[in-house]
Amino acid sequence: MRDSTPVPPSPPPPSGTSPTTAVILATTAAASLRCGDGTLVDRLTAQLGTLPVREVHVVGRSGAVIRASDGTHLIGSHGSAGLADDLRRIARVAREATGPVAVLAGDLVAHTESLAVLLDHPARGTGAVVAVEEDGDGPLHPPVRVEDGRVVAAGLPGRRVAGANGTFRGVLQVGDGDLASLAEVAEELAARAEAEGPGGPSGSGPGGAGAGELLLAGLVRSGVAVRAAGPGRLHCDRVAGRIAAEAAVRRLTEVDEDRARLEAAVKGDDGFFTTYFVSSWSPHLVRLAAGLRLTPNAVTGFSVGLAALSAVWFSAGTREARVAGAVLLYLSFVLDCVDGQLARYTRAFSPLGSWLDATFDRVKEYAVYAGLAAGYAAGTAVSTLGGTAEGTVAAGGAARAAAVRDIWTLAVAALVLQVLRHMVDSAYSGARADAAARAAAGRALPGVRAGTGPPLVPAQAPAPGPPSGAPGDEDADTGRGAGRPDAGREAGGVAGLSRRLERDAFARWLKRAIVLPIGERMALIAVTAAVFDARVTFLSLLAWGGLATLYMLGGRMGRSMAR
Repeated sequence: MRDSTPVPPSPPPPSGTSPTTAVILATTAAASLRCGDGTLVDRLTAQLGTLPVREVHVVGRSGAVIRASDGTHLIGSHGSAGLADDLRRIARVAREATGPVAVLAGDLVAHTESLAVLLDHPARGTGAVVAVEEDGDGPLHPPVRVEDGRVVAAGLPGRRVAGANGTFRGVLQVGDGDLASLAEVAEELAARAEAEGPGGPSGSGPGGAGAGELLLAGLVRSGVAVRAAGPGRLHCDRVAGRIAAEAAVRRLTEVDEDRARLEAAVKGDDGFFTTYFVSSWSPHLVRLAAGLRLTPNAVTGFSVGLAALSAVWFSAGTREARVAGAVLLYLSFVLDCVDGQLARYTRAFSPLGSWLDATFDRVKEYAVYAGLAAGYAAGTAVSTLGGTAEGTVAAGGAARAAAVRDIWTLAVAALVLQVLRHMVDSAYSGARADAAARAAAGRALPGVRAGTGPPLVPAQAPAPGPPSGAPGDEDADTGRGAGRPDAGREAGGVAGLSRRLERDAFARWLKRAIVLPIGERMALIAVTAAVFDARVTFLSLLAWGGLATLYMLGGRMGRSMAR
């Protein structure tokens, strides 16, 4: 098997984070298959060297000869007598790690980018590479059920999961906040594996399951929120023999990895306007920016500059100026999307960049409000000039003063409403994060002590939080707050209704639009300002924003009462 995929130098981990520790489970015969100048394990180890991974532990069965390429990171090879030893090795790594821990099957044939969607994600959190909408009954790809971007149920090879809609592809990462849970789950599963004895080949678990599958099922059962990272058009496959491995390597060459990476940089859960009027052509700008070696922060700066020019044009007050301002505002928003897409495409993430993006989104919007109000006031001044009679001048001055006062009142009201919405959103998200942290601190995996409790893998798991566009999720990523221990009680209420509506395309787009996300807001401002005037713009923002606020509060109150 030949694989000519170039391996670029390893990038540094994101600023302020610790590098990932990887454990490769080379416990199947396929892991030692030759691939080019080395084995599948060699290839996988070299790929990890291009990601923020600085330590790799290769675990194989005792007596097996495992050769791992010596790259830019540390490599340790460990012999293991069976599944229990694998799990205890992972538990030790979890207790000693200072950053995320990744567990990978040694018989993987994958695009590097399919690993990067999880291992190089800016959140560095807990997740698994899952291919959605595929048959989950295969012996090498155990079934999972994914809802709202989270794995909510996980099974083993040969076992069905109710409502399964995806397969686990053998790559699991556990964020540093969940390492204690990983160590506990691994130890308890090891004790159970020893008590039950070998259930499959090479000391594997039920149905031939290895440590990775059992850990995913155990983490989901214990309430850990596991993000489902989809490889998209990229491949991430486990193989069972030479023929399957050669076919998998050939499939890698059939996909333009760079193009797939560019497509993956575009968020899939944006609103209607952003999806069809921005993201449909913004990848061309992303590629151009990457070719010019622009940083995401530089693109953010260009976006701020265009927004400032838009506000200046709006402040002129004439129709021509408002049209020019609307065009500049649209282009500013396009660049606002491009900076995030560029960051994902180049994997150039930083806390400063995230802060700048979030802060200047608000600054640009409020500057445009000020420009619109100033322009309306200037236009009112021009329209009230005329006449020479003292009474006419006095009446005109009073009307102008009233109009100016009214437009600034509307502008301030629109600004306050948006600030209030973001305050509610941040406070609610913070409260849910605190609740999840408290739950994680006291979390345990019940009933898996040796010889006690229910089977290792349940058919159900806690339901996730609201999907993107659900009540109380304005401008949010999909599935915020998933994995709460109490979330299952929402399944028949607001969250259950929200998930049912997601199955209908029209209802899904309507849900995303009703919360007035930033794309729809920018479109509303640009169109109403260009076609009508600032008064119509602010009244539209207040009406739609008020409806969105009621929708958000209603959804959150419904969830709170369901607990």
